Amino acid sequence: MNNYALAIHGGAGTILKSTMTPEKELAYKTGLQDAIEAGESILKSGGSAFDAVETAIIKLENNPLFNAGKGAVFTNNGTHEMDASIMNGKDLMAGAVAGVQGVKNPIALARAVMEQSEHVLLTGNGAMEFAKKVNAPFENEEYFFVQLRYDQLQQAKQSNSMILDHTEDKIEHGEKKFGTVGCVALDLNGNLAAGTSTGGMTNKKFGRVGDSSIIGAGTYANNNTCAISCTGHGELFIRSVVAYDISCLMEYKNLSLKEACDIVVMDKLVKIGGEGGLIALDAKGNIVLPFNSDGMYRASKKQNEDIFIGIYK
Repeated sequence: MNNYALAIHGGAGTILKSTMTPEKELAYKTGLQDAIEAGESILKSGGSAFDAVETAIIKLENNPLFNAGKGAVFTNNGTHEMDASIMNGKDLMAGAVAGVQGVKNPIALARAVMEQSEHVLLTGNGAMEFAKKVNAPFENEEYFFVQLRYDQLQQAKQSNSMILDHTEDKIEHGEKKFGTVGCVALDLNGNLAAGTSTGGMTNKKFGRVGDSSIIGAGTYANNNTCAISCTGHGELFIRSVVAYDISCLMEYKNLSLKEACDIVVMDKLVKIGGEGGLIALDAKGNIVLPFNSDGMYRASKKQNEDIFIGIYK
Protein backbone atom coordinates (compact mmCIF):
# COMPACT_ATOMS: atom_id res chain seq x y z
CA MET A 1 0.00 0.00 0.00
CA ASN A 2 1.29 3.43 -0.95
CA ASN A 3 1.46 6.43 1.34
CA TYR A 4 -0.63 9.35 0.15
CA ALA A 5 0.78 12.81 -0.58
CA LEU A 6 -0.48 16.07 -2.03
CA ALA A 7 0.61 19.63 -2.75
CA ILE A 8 -1.19 22.83 -3.72
CA HIS A 9 -0.25 26.28 -5.00
CA GLY A 10 -2.04 29.60 -5.06
CA GLY A 11 0.14 31.52 -7.49
CA ALA A 12 3.73 32.77 -7.80
CA GLY A 13 5.55 36.01 -8.53
CA THR A 14 6.87 39.07 -6.70
CA ILE A 15 5.58 38.10 -3.28
CA LEU A 16 7.70 39.85 -0.66
CA LYS A 17 7.47 39.75 3.11
CA SER A 18 8.19 43.48 3.14
CA THR A 19 4.93 44.25 1.29
CA MET A 20 2.75 41.74 3.14
CA THR A 21 0.73 42.67 6.24
CA PRO A 22 0.56 40.07 9.04
CA GLU A 23 -3.25 39.90 8.55
CA LYS A 24 -2.94 39.20 4.84
CA GLU A 25 -0.20 36.63 5.37
CA LEU A 26 -2.38 34.82 7.90
CA ALA A 27 -5.36 34.91 5.50
CA TYR A 28 -3.30 33.34 2.69
CA LYS A 29 -1.86 30.67 4.99
CA THR A 30 -5.32 29.84 6.34
CA GLY A 31 -6.65 29.57 2.78
CA LEU A 32 -3.84 27.20 1.81
CA GLN A 33 -4.32 25.12 4.96
CA ASP A 34 -8.09 24.80 4.41
CA ALA A 35 -7.53 23.59 0.84
CA ILE A 36 -4.83 21.07 1.69
CA GLU A 37 -6.88 19.66 4.57
CA ALA A 38 -9.89 19.29 2.27
CA GLY A 39 -7.80 17.34 -0.24
CA GLU A 40 -6.14 15.26 2.46
CA SER A 41 -9.47 14.22 3.97
CA ILE A 42 -10.29 12.49 0.65
CA LEU A 43 -6.93 10.69 0.46
CA LYS A 44 -6.98 9.69 4.12
CA SER A 45 -10.29 7.91 3.71
CA GLY A 46 -9.02 5.95 0.70
CA GLY A 47 -10.46 8.28 -1.93
CA SER A 48 -8.87 8.88 -5.33
CA ALA A 49 -6.14 11.39 -6.14
CA PHE A 50 -8.48 12.74 -8.82
CA ASP A 51 -11.21 13.52 -6.27
CA ALA A 52 -8.66 15.06 -3.90
CA VAL A 53 -7.34 17.38 -6.61
CA GLU A 54 -10.82 18.59 -7.55
CA THR A 55 -11.83 19.07 -3.89
CA ALA A 56 -8.71 21.09 -2.97
CA ILE A 57 -9.01 23.31 -6.06
CA ILE A 58 -12.70 24.01 -5.42
CA LYS A 59 -11.71 25.29 -1.96
CA LEU A 60 -9.20 27.66 -3.58
CA GLU A 61 -11.68 28.71 -6.31
CA ASN A 62 -14.20 29.65 -3.60
CA ASN A 63 -11.64 31.83 -1.79
CA PRO A 64 -11.53 35.43 -3.12
CA LEU A 65 -7.83 35.75 -2.20
CA PHE A 66 -6.82 33.58 -5.15
CA ASN A 67 -7.14 34.37 -8.85
CA ALA A 68 -9.52 31.54 -9.78
CA GLY A 69 -13.28 31.14 -9.45
CA LYS A 70 -14.64 33.77 -7.05
CA GLY A 71 -11.38 35.76 -6.97
CA ALA A 72 -10.84 35.74 -10.75
CA VAL A 73 -9.38 38.93 -12.20
CA PHE A 74 -11.22 41.19 -14.67
CA THR A 75 -10.74 41.14 -18.44
CA ASN A 76 -10.41 44.37 -20.44
CA ASN A 77 -14.18 44.51 -20.98
CA GLY A 78 -14.94 44.03 -17.28
CA THR A 79 -15.92 40.36 -17.36
CA HIS A 80 -14.28 37.23 -15.94
CA GLU A 81 -12.93 34.54 -18.27
CA MET A 82 -11.73 31.45 -16.45
CA ASP A 83 -9.62 28.48 -17.53
CA ALA A 84 -9.07 25.10 -15.85
CA SER A 85 -7.84 21.59 -16.53
CA ILE A 86 -7.61 18.27 -14.71
CA MET A 87 -5.79 15.03 -15.57
CA ASN A 88 -5.80 11.48 -14.25
CA GLY A 89 -2.38 9.80 -14.17
CA LYS A 90 -3.90 6.32 -14.15
CA ASP A 91 -5.24 6.38 -17.71
CA LEU A 92 -4.09 9.79 -19.06
CA MET A 93 -7.69 10.95 -19.29
CA ALA A 94 -8.08 14.72 -19.10
CA GLY A 95 -10.63 17.51 -19.34
CA ALA A 96 -10.28 21.27 -19.71
CA VAL A 97 -12.22 24.49 -20.28
CA ALA A 98 -11.10 27.94 -21.39
CA GLY A 99 -12.76 31.34 -21.42
CA VAL A 100 -15.81 30.35 -19.37
CA GLN A 101 -17.92 33.00 -17.63
CA GLY A 102 -20.20 32.73 -14.62
CA VAL A 103 -19.24 29.12 -13.86
CA LYS A 104 -18.76 28.85 -10.10
CA ASN A 105 -16.13 26.09 -10.21
CA PRO A 106 -14.31 25.75 -13.55
CA ILE A 107 -12.31 22.75 -12.25
CA ALA A 108 -15.54 20.77 -11.78
CA LEU A 109 -16.58 21.70 -15.32
CA ALA A 110 -13.18 20.52 -16.63
CA ARG A 111 -13.86 17.18 -14.91
CA ALA A 112 -17.29 17.03 -16.53
CA VAL A 113 -15.68 17.55 -19.96
CA MET A 114 -13.49 14.52 -19.28
CA GLU A 115 -16.26 12.31 -17.92
CA GLN A 116 -19.31 13.41 -19.90
CA SER A 117 -17.97 14.31 -23.35
CA GLU A 118 -15.64 12.71 -25.86
CA HIS A 119 -13.43 15.81 -25.86
CA VAL A 120 -10.53 17.19 -23.83
CA LEU A 121 -10.85 20.98 -24.22
CA LEU A 122 -13.99 23.09 -24.63
CA THR A 123 -13.84 26.89 -24.97
CA GLY A 124 -16.01 29.99 -24.70
CA ASN A 125 -19.68 29.81 -25.63
CA GLY A 126 -19.51 26.11 -26.42
CA ALA A 127 -18.08 25.33 -23.02
CA MET A 128 -20.86 27.41 -21.42
CA GLU A 129 -23.50 25.55 -23.40
CA PHE A 130 -21.99 22.28 -22.19
CA ALA A 131 -21.93 23.62 -18.60
CA LYS A 132 -25.69 24.24 -18.76
CA LYS A 133 -26.25 20.78 -20.23
CA VAL A 134 -24.46 19.09 -17.30
CA ASN A 135 -26.12 21.43 -14.73
CA ALA A 136 -22.87 23.05 -13.60
CA PRO A 137 -23.53 25.69 -10.91
CA PHE A 138 -23.46 29.29 -12.20
CA GLU A 139 -23.14 32.50 -10.19
CA ASN A 140 -24.10 36.07 -11.08
CA GLU A 141 -21.60 38.88 -11.66
CA GLU A 142 -21.87 40.15 -8.08
CA TYR A 143 -20.48 36.84 -6.82
CA PHE A 144 -17.26 37.36 -8.81
CA PHE A 145 -16.89 41.05 -7.96
CA VAL A 146 -13.87 41.60 -5.69
CA GLN A 147 -13.01 45.28 -5.14
CA LEU A 148 -9.24 44.68 -5.20
CA ARG A 149 -9.54 42.95 -8.59
CA TYR A 150 -11.66 45.80 -9.94
CA ASP A 151 -9.11 48.36 -8.74
CA GLN A 152 -6.37 46.35 -10.46
CA LEU A 153 -8.28 46.56 -13.74
CA GLN A 154 -8.60 50.36 -13.48
CA GLN A 155 -4.85 50.67 -12.82
CA ALA A 156 -4.03 48.33 -15.68
CA LYS A 157 -6.24 50.30 -18.06
CA GLN A 158 -4.55 53.56 -17.05
CA SER A 159 -1.14 52.15 -17.92
CA ASN A 160 -2.61 50.26 -20.91
CA SER A 161 -0.91 47.08 -19.79
CA MET A 162 -1.90 43.51 -19.17
CA ILE A 163 -1.16 42.68 -15.55
CA LEU A 164 -0.17 39.30 -14.22
CA ASP A 165 -2.19 39.67 -11.02
CA HIS A 166 -0.69 41.91 -8.36
CA THR A 167 -1.58 43.54 -5.07
CA GLU A 168 -2.58 47.16 -4.46
CA ASP A 169 0.75 48.91 -4.96
CA LYS A 170 2.33 46.58 -7.44
CA ILE A 171 2.05 48.44 -10.71
CA GLU A 172 4.05 51.42 -9.46
CA HIS A 173 6.73 49.11 -8.13
CA GLY A 174 6.82 46.97 -11.24
CA GLU A 175 5.90 43.91 -9.23
CA LYS A 176 3.79 41.05 -10.43
CA LYS A 177 2.05 37.97 -9.14
CA PHE A 178 0.92 35.11 -11.33
CA GLY A 179 -2.41 34.11 -9.89
CA THR A 180 -3.37 30.55 -10.52
CA VAL A 181 -4.33 27.70 -8.21
CA GLY A 182 -3.46 24.05 -8.55
CA CYS A 183 -3.15 20.70 -6.84
CA VAL A 184 -1.27 17.43 -7.37
CA ALA A 185 -2.07 14.26 -5.43
CA LEU A 186 -1.01 10.64 -4.94
CA ASP A 187 -3.57 8.26 -3.45
CA LEU A 188 -3.25 5.04 -1.45
CA ASN A 189 -3.64 3.00 -4.66
CA GLY A 190 -0.59 4.66 -6.20
CA ASN A 191 -2.52 6.82 -8.67
CA LEU A 192 -1.48 10.39 -9.49
CA ALA A 193 -3.64 13.33 -10.58
CA ALA A 194 -3.15 17.04 -11.29
CA GLY A 195 -5.36 20.07 -11.81
CA THR A 196 -5.01 23.82 -12.39
CA SER A 197 -7.50 26.71 -12.41
CA THR A 198 -7.13 30.45 -13.10
CA GLY A 199 -8.82 33.74 -13.86
CA GLY A 200 -5.92 34.59 -16.17
CA MET A 201 -4.47 38.09 -16.59
CA THR A 202 -5.98 41.38 -15.48
CA ASN A 203 -7.03 43.47 -18.52
CA LYS A 204 -6.60 40.53 -20.94
CA LYS A 205 -8.14 40.92 -24.40
CA PHE A 206 -9.14 38.88 -27.43
CA GLY A 207 -10.08 35.73 -25.47
CA ARG A 208 -6.49 35.20 -24.32
CA VAL A 209 -5.85 31.75 -22.87
CA GLY A 210 -2.78 30.84 -20.80
CA ASP A 211 -1.24 27.51 -19.87
CA SER A 212 -3.71 26.50 -17.15
CA SER A 213 -6.13 24.81 -19.53
CA ILE A 214 -3.45 23.33 -21.79
CA ILE A 215 -2.65 19.70 -21.01
CA GLY A 216 1.14 19.24 -21.10
CA ALA A 217 1.83 22.95 -20.57
CA GLY A 218 0.16 23.90 -17.27
CA THR A 219 -1.12 20.50 -16.12
CA TYR A 220 0.08 16.92 -16.57
CA ALA A 221 -0.22 13.61 -14.73
CA ASN A 222 1.13 10.17 -15.55
CA ASN A 223 1.43 7.32 -13.02
CA ASN A 224 4.74 6.32 -14.61
CA THR A 225 6.38 9.66 -13.93
CA CYS A 226 4.76 12.58 -12.11
CA ALA A 227 1.89 15.00 -11.56
CA ILE A 228 2.50 18.71 -12.27
CA SER A 229 0.53 21.95 -11.89
CA CYS A 230 2.13 25.21 -13.03
CA THR A 231 1.76 28.89 -12.19
CA GLY A 232 3.56 31.64 -14.05
CA HIS A 233 3.71 33.64 -17.26
CA GLY A 234 1.42 31.35 -19.27
CA GLU A 235 2.74 32.20 -22.73
CA LEU A 236 6.25 31.07 -21.77
CA PHE A 237 4.95 27.92 -20.06
CA ILE A 238 3.00 27.01 -23.22
CA ARG A 239 6.04 27.58 -25.42
CA SER A 240 8.14 25.41 -23.11
CA VAL A 241 5.48 22.68 -22.65
CA VAL A 242 6.63 22.78 -19.03
CA ALA A 243 4.53 20.09 -17.35
CA TYR A 244 5.15 17.46 -20.01
CA ASP A 245 8.83 18.39 -20.30
CA ILE A 246 9.38 17.38 -16.67
CA SER A 247 7.63 14.05 -17.27
CA CYS A 248 9.76 13.48 -20.40
CA LEU A 249 13.02 14.12 -18.58
CA MET A 250 12.00 11.53 -16.00
CA GLU A 251 10.79 9.01 -18.57
CA TYR A 252 13.50 9.26 -21.23
CA LYS A 253 16.54 10.39 -19.23
CA ASN A 254 15.70 8.61 -15.98
CA LEU A 255 16.09 11.83 -14.01
CA SER A 256 14.62 12.20 -10.53
CA LEU A 257 11.66 14.52 -10.02
CA LYS A 258 13.92 17.15 -8.42
CA GLU A 259 16.53 16.97 -11.19
CA ALA A 260 13.88 17.33 -13.88
CA CYS A 261 12.19 20.27 -12.12
CA ASP A 262 15.51 22.06 -11.59
CA ILE A 263 16.39 21.83 -15.30
CA VAL A 264 13.00 23.10 -16.47
CA VAL A 265 12.19 25.77 -13.85
CA MET A 266 15.64 27.05 -12.92
CA ASP A 267 17.38 26.76 -16.30
CA LYS A 268 15.21 26.34 -19.39
CA LEU A 269 12.44 28.73 -18.30
CA VAL A 270 14.88 31.32 -16.94
CA LYS A 271 16.72 31.42 -20.29
CA ILE A 272 13.59 32.55 -22.13
CA GLY A 273 12.34 34.88 -19.36
CA GLY A 274 9.67 32.50 -18.08
CA GLU A 275 8.91 33.52 -14.51
CA GLY A 276 6.89 31.39 -12.09
CA GLY A 277 6.90 27.96 -10.54
CA LEU A 278 5.09 24.68 -10.14
CA ILE A 279 4.17 21.89 -7.76
CA ALA A 280 5.38 18.39 -8.58
CA LEU A 281 4.79 14.94 -7.13
CA ASP A 282 6.06 11.54 -8.27
CA ALA A 283 4.70 8.02 -7.84
CA LYS A 284 6.97 7.43 -4.82
CA GLY A 285 5.45 10.42 -3.00
CA ASN A 286 8.40 12.78 -3.47
CA ILE A 287 7.25 16.41 -3.53
CA VAL A 288 9.14 19.29 -5.19
CA LEU A 289 7.90 22.91 -5.12
CA PRO A 290 10.34 24.87 -7.34
CA PHE A 291 9.91 28.51 -8.40
CA ASN A 292 12.21 31.09 -9.97
CA SER A 293 10.19 34.11 -8.77
CA ASP A 294 10.42 35.85 -5.38
CA GLY A 295 7.64 33.76 -3.88
CA MET A 296 4.95 31.15 -4.43
CA TYR A 297 1.91 30.43 -2.28
CA ARG A 298 2.32 26.72 -1.63
CA ALA A 299 1.54 23.90 0.78
CA SER A 300 2.20 20.18 0.91
CA LYS A 301 1.31 17.21 3.06
CA LYS A 302 2.64 13.68 3.19
CA GLN A 303 1.03 10.90 5.16
CA ASN A 304 2.32 10.85 8.77
CA GLU A 305 4.07 14.21 8.31
CA ASP A 306 3.10 17.77 9.25
CA ILE A 307 1.63 20.19 6.73
CA PHE A 308 4.21 22.48 5.12
CA ILE A 309 3.01 26.00 4.17
CA GLY A 310 5.28 28.51 2.42
CA ILE A 311 5.00 31.89 0.72
CA TYR A 312 8.48 33.39 0.34
CA LYS A 313 11.81 32.07 -0.91
